[in-house]
Amino acid sequence: MIRFSGRLAGSVATAALVASAGLAQGAPAVRPTPLPGQPVGGPAIMQIPAPTPTPTPSSKTGGSFEQAFPPTVSQPVVQATPQVAPLVQAWTVAQAQALVAVIEGIGAEGLDPADYDLAPLKVAIASGPSAELNQMASQSFIWLVEDMRDGRTPMEARQQWFVVDPDREANPSGNVLAEALKTGDIAGTLMKLGPTHPDYARLKTELAATSDGQTARRKLIRANMDRWRWLARDLGPQYLITNVPEFQLRLTVKNKIVSTYRTIVGKPGRTATPQLAEVVEGVVFNPTWTVPQSIVKGEGLGARVLANPAWGRANGYVATKGANGYITVVQQPGPGNSLGRMKLEMPNEHAIFFHDTPSRHLFANDFRALSHGCVRTERALELAMTMAILGKGATREEAVAISDSGKYKKVMLAKPWRAYITYFTMATDINGQMATFKDIYGRDAPVLASLDKPRVRDRGTKPTSEVIVIEDDLTDT
Repeated sequence: MIRFSGRLAGSVATAALVASAGLAQGAPAVRPTPLPGQPVGGPAIMQIPAPTPTPTPSSKTGGSFEQAFPPTVSQPVVQATPQVAPLVQAWTVAQAQALVAVIEGIGAEGLDPADYDLAPLKVAIASGPSAELNQMASQSFIWLVEDMRDGRTPMEARQQWFVVDPDREANPSGNVLAEALKTGDIAGTLMKLGPTHPDYARLKTELAATSDGQTARRKLIRANMDRWRWLARDLGPQYLITNVPEFQLRLTVKNKIVSTYRTIVGKPGRTATPQLAEVVEGVVFNPTWTVPQSIVKGEGLGARVLANPAWGRANGYVATKGANGYITVVQQPGPGNSLGRMKLEMPNEHAIFFHDTPSRHLFANDFRALSHGCVRTERALELAMTMAILGKGATREEAVAISDSGKYKKVMLAKPWRAYITYFTMATDINGQMATFKDIYGRDAPVLASLDKPRVRDRGTKPTSEVIVIEDDLTDT
């Protein structure tokens, strides 16, 4: 029987509580929809035999060899590409009038009725059914689809934002238009594109309760409502989500918070933490740390460890010098390891991930933008064990044994977890209260400015910010 006490007991208890509640252990594994940038598989190709020809009588007894064993030819069958409906379709006057009502009330979603050509649409309605009405109504509807589904903010105003929203592929604009006209439910079809996360609804309620005279606050609410539309409409059944300016990480199942953890994020400037949507594939217990060359060479650590191996071993460093003179230094697992006792395996081009730290006293600071980009996590071992258990990479007993071994061990998750690194300056805090957070990276200004400008029609779909690969030296200052 394994016994444990103190914080480790709380760690295992948290993981076990979630598992016993049926959130993971008793529930069937659900494979999440691939995130943007992940392969979703090409067209399905199947080899099938050609039809067998009907044998013809032969003058010779028993028929020919070809008749007895007819040749087969493998021919590929390619899966058809889903058909996308056109962007201009036929409208009745009644449907167009329903669209007018939606536009006039779209301010409740943080959008501006002036963006959707309301006056010309009313003129076209007054003239009755026509090609002009079809064009005007379809155009206004498609713009509403784009803003409700993808967000109104143009790409160049989304600083260090690298999430490719999957909703555009899932709900092509023409298909949404066809559904609205087929069902006659213009408003309902559009509203189904809105984010499902509870925080979007909270912000919407907050906007309704804020007077028109509170201009700055209304704009801030609208900006943060739009940030939710930049993400996938549905974040998935279980995920990690961290709000950088709040310095908090949430482990979430079915949009319910299971646990929260304080975080340390990137310093303002080039090491600011970017906004990402990635997948945690595994948990590394007792990780090693490959020291960046800025320290190995720039600060002379490599030469020092080679000159004094005993000092290196005492601090957990092992140095290797190649034939070309290149020195690598790896810090071994241990209480002083700069990654602490765990990191989450989350491959991405920015080299950003969640990890522990031996400098846990820093979590007591109110302002915690101190790292070189990666997200350091409070009670990281608890998080690691919970992830390993819920992801069915290890049992409770195995997770305890692995973490206590002091040896490097990567536990791959059978059920990968999505992870979202977000940036909201107004949101529900971990106590369930609507709160504002300091704009530590100055990312509000371009979003707020875009709300005062006309809607950008051709705004692209790909992130425009520079990819800054993080070489985290894990120092505290």
